[in-house]
Amino acid sequence: MNPVEFAVNAVGGQTAAAKICGKSAVAVWKWVQNGCLPRTEYTGKTQYSKLLADHSNGKFTEKWLLQAANPDKELA
Repeated sequence: MNPVEFAVNAVGGQTAAAKICGKSAVAVWKWVQNGCLPRTEYTGKTQYSKLLADHSNGKFTEKWLLQAANPDKELA
């Protein structure tokens, strides 16, 4: 299970995560399949990690999700 899948499951699944983030279930499915958050999360244009963490009942933090689901983690 990748970090995005963990986070999505922690908030109640893809449909719930999509509603929380104001995105489609297909968009969230793509995040899960890719195992990373969209690049806009790292440019400051979106705050999906904060929204998901706020709805996770403490199962993970925004900081953890941002680090674990970084699309550039393989480059480091």
